Amino acid sequence: MPDIINFAFLHGGGQGAWIWHETIAALKAQGGERVRAVAFDMPGCGAKRDADVSGLSVRDAAAVFIADLANSGLTDIILVGHSNAGTILPLVAAQRPDLIRRYVYLSCIAPPPGQSVLDVMRQGRPDAQQSSISGGKLHDMFCNDMDPAYAEAFMGKLHSDHWPTPAVLPETDWVYDHLADKATSYIVCMKDRALLPDWQEVFAARLHAQRRVYLDAGHQAMNTRPHGLAEILLVEAAA
Repeated sequence: MPDIINFAFLHGGGQGAWIWHETIAALKAQGGERVRAVAFDMPGCGAKRDADVSGLSVRDAAAVFIADLANSGLTDIILVGHSNAGTILPLVAAQRPDLIRRYVYLSCIAPPPGQSVLDVMRQGRPDAQQSSISGGKLHDMFCNDMDPAYAEAFMGKLHSDHWPTPAVLPETDWVYDHLADKATSYIVCMKDRALLPDWQEVFAARLHAQRRVYLDAGHQAMNTRPHGLAEILLVEAAA
């Protein structure tokens, strides 16, 4: 294992870099001074919440993220993405593989070529299109293993961040063949009700994951199981 382990984190839909705070703290507690970790915001999220994202495509958004990675000073990166970040990490692998040592997908979606993220969600959840306006459905999808007080605070933040953009949701041009030779891990969240575990197995195969790890957590494992996730990430960094 190298003396310094560089982690970069990318959030999923309706969230921002803030979602990774507990996991980064757990990583530093377990890994000490060896760990460097930076969580990034997509345009429209967190520190970039005021950005105009109305016409931003998935490739535009990926270009912004890639520029942020390149300018971060991180090298030999363990790149960790969650949920909708599964649409971005393959674009990083295509354009700047020199920056990344290992890709780690945490319950990430990977739509098949010709289908959108919404198409995939509708196949297993007929209510998916309405879930963004139904607090009950979202609570079940994201908070099923959260403490009630934490879940209330989380739901108060969810969807303050505007990702994915309207231009990203109908995107269907996905490519994965170039991932076959990339060092890749997929963490399957076994209690996930947003992306069900059997879906995650399909996505892991589509993303050419060489390693699969199973975590007894819901969709927001970085919040409900930060120390367990940090332990897995340190092992994957050494893989």
